[in-house]
Order: sequence, then structure tokens, then C-alpha cells
Amino acid sequence: MTQAQATALSLDDIPHPPLTPVVGHTLDLLRDPMGLHMGAAAKFGPVYKVKVLGQWRVSLGGAEALEFILGDTQKLFSSFEGWDMLHTLFPGGLMLRDFDDHRSHRRIMQAAFRKPVLDAYRARLEEATDTLLKDWKADQPFKFFPAIKDMTLRMGAAVFMGLDLGDPRADLLSNAFQAEVAAATAVIRKPVPFTKMARGMAARTTLTQHFSLMIPERRDNPGDDFFSQMVLAADEDGNAWSTEDLVDHFNFLMMAAHDTTASALTKVAWALATYPEWQDKIIAEVDALPDAPMDDAGLASMHSADLVLKEALRLLPPVPLIPRRAVRDFEWQGHIIPAGTWVSATPGTVMLSPKHWTDPEKFDPDRFGPDRAEDRSHKYAWAPFGGGAHKCIGLHFATMQVKIFLAALLKTHRIELATDTPIDWIRVPIPQPKGGLPVVLRVRAQTTVS
Repeated sequence: MTQAQATALSLDDIPHPPLTPVVGHTLDLLRDPMGLHMGAAAKFGPVYKVKVLGQWRVSLGGAEALEFILGDTQKLFSSFEGWDMLHTLFPGGLMLRDFDDHRSHRRIMQAAFRKPVLDAYRARLEEATDTLLKDWKADQPFKFFPAIKDMTLRMGAAVFMGLDLGDPRADLLSNAFQAEVAAATAVIRKPVPFTKMARGMAARTTLTQHFSLMIPERRDNPGDDFFSQMVLAADEDGNAWSTEDLVDHFNFLMMAAHDTTASALTKVAWALATYPEWQDKIIAEVDALPDAPMDDAGLASMHSADLVLKEALRLLPPVPLIPRRAVRDFEWQGHIIPAGTWVSATPGTVMLSPKHWTDPEKFDPDRFGPDRAEDRSHKYAWAPFGGGAHKCIGLHFATMQVKIFLAALLKTHRIELATDTPIDWIRVPIPQPKGGLPVVLRVRAQTTVS
């Protein structure tokens, strides 16, 4: 008997939704992941299993389970094994490391997120955002999601890699990133010629070659871009990364930062276009900003932007299901889960639970305000950035990027939906609107445009 067969037998006491022959719950997950998990939780309670790509995955629901899995004080759960679908394209990324190895690499990476470094990123972000927004035309409907994906990739070349926006390497590397990300969720997982996976692997080779050439350049002549800071990064004991480590970390970080930021900006744009009263509140905050480069005080003053971003991430979290794999047997709510079992934490369902949220499917940013503070009902009631040792290291950078974008856009324009059709969302692997979110920009009436 194989380990997979033994694990399946030992999970017999855990209920599951009806199975579709051959594919199990795979298509259900791709079609409507939240519907699958919310329905299973309502019927079976917080412990149930689903079968995806031929493997049983046990879901542990509730904020307490999120704390148990993501906090992982007993070192029971492997993130590396959980994210097995990323091993080929993104080996060595921070998220794909476990326990002491993860801790040592994260300590080094933390140097690239120190306050003085973030200030330098902020200046680069503001300059790149202002420049790239000039390409967006008013009164012409366009699809926001592909436009913001292109913008964040181009900004990544400037902020993360320190390349000029017109540098020919920027487009080359951006195209390679897009091919790599597309391959990460390809159905065909082998690099068969002419498939997404083949293009993704070729793109990884291109990126590896370019990054390897850039490393000695930045060691000799570092800048204030993210890549330079990673090349220079060391922990308090002086430990730094090898060339291979640098390539792996930067490759993964660019993928993670680009996809999640483009998704977050799209969700915020949808929210502002759908609920214009909140757009009015943020415009008032933007108008109150001094006519000077953005600083800490300016970012902190954008309270309504904070509330809208938090609510958008609650309704449409970047990763609604977080996979892990048990490295030892453990018990949860009377069930013995054996080593080798894939386990899912479900922040997406927790953030829609009436146990923690009033009218949880309603868009209501005020729920995060000091008078209600619904997110404080449990440490893991609101967890779009994960938690524990693997909590997103770039969460403050992402929040800064969203606010800088809003300040630049809303200073001169409003954003409106360009369709009467309700916006539906694809939730996995990263939330994105079906149809690309058609919008139109309108020049603000009180603004004089030169």
C-alpha cells in the first residue's frame, strides 16, 4: 500500500461533498472555490475534505484553525510541500522554505524592508506611477485589470530592478514574468513544446541569466532599488545570500508582488467605481495632501483608503485557501490527521463568517473603523496577508503602493464603471474580474489640466 492510499484510508472519518468521477472536486474548485468550501462547511462543519488533482485535502475551518495552521507553534506544517505546484518555476522562494531554513532566509530579506529602504522605494513608486498614468486616457473605456497588470510590471522594472522605464530590458523581463506566472497554473505540468509550461520554463531561464548578470553590477554599484538592497542584504550576524539564492528569491518575489498588487488595485478600483461615496471620501483625503512628495504623514492621513483596501481584501482575499502538508500526525477536533496529508487553511471563509462580521457579504468599510473594529474579534478574523512565520513580508509595501496609486489617479480623475453588468470574479489562483473590469476615467470638474 502506498503512502497516499494509507493516508486516504485514515481519513475515512472525515466527510466530503459528492465526488465527480475522475476529476473529484477539481472543477468545482476552479469554478467556485468559495462556494465549494462555504457549502461544505455549512453541511459538514469546520472539518471536511475535498479531492483536488487526485489528492485529498483536509480543510480546517474557523479562525482558531487558521491560528493553529499558520501560527504553527508545533512545527507541524510544511509550506514547501503545500505549495508543490510552484516547485518547478519558483524553487527557493521564501514561501517555499520551512522552519529554521525559512527563518534564516527571512532574517536576511528583512534588511530589504527597513524604513530607510522603504522610503527610497516610495520615491521611486511615486515617480513611476505619475509617469505611467499619463498613458491612461480620459473618457475612453478600457479594461482596468490588464492595464494595471501592465503598469505594475513596468513599475516593477523601475522600483524592484532599478531600470529606467524606457530600458529595453524592462519589457523583456516583464514579458518573461508574464509567461512564468501563466505557467504556474497551467494544466499541463511538463514543459511540452508550445505549452504554457514550456514558455514559462524558457522565461525562467531568461530571468535567471539576466539576474545573474545584474548581481555583480549591483554589488559594485548599488542603487536604492529593491534588487540592489537584496544583493546587499545581510542579517545581524553578517549572513548573506549566494547568487543562486538571490536569483530564486527575487524571481519569486517579483511574481508574488506583481500578481497580488495588481489584484488588490483592481479590487479597490472596483470598490470605488461601485460605491462612489467612498471614492468621494478618498478624494477629499487626496485633496488635503500637501503639494509635495508623499511622506509618512501623507500616507497615514489616508484613513478612508485604509478602510476600503481592508474591506476589498476581506471580500476578495489574494489567497483564499492556503495549502500546507502535515509533517507529523496531529489531532484536530477529534480527528487524527496523519503525516503526509495536505491541509488547507481557509482565510477566505473566515473573512465571510457571520461569527466575526456583521452582514459579511456586504461591502462595508466602516466595519474596520474604531467604533466597530470587527477585525479584532479574533487575531485571525482578518488575515488576507496570512499569518505566523510566513505572514507576507511585503504587506506595508503593498499598502503604500495602493495609496500612492490612488493619490496620483484621484488627484485629477474619477473612476467609473463602463458597464451595467454586475462584475463577477475569478477567485483562484489570484482574484481577477471576469471581463477585465471595464472602466472609464473622468477628469474631475474642479481640476485644471494643462
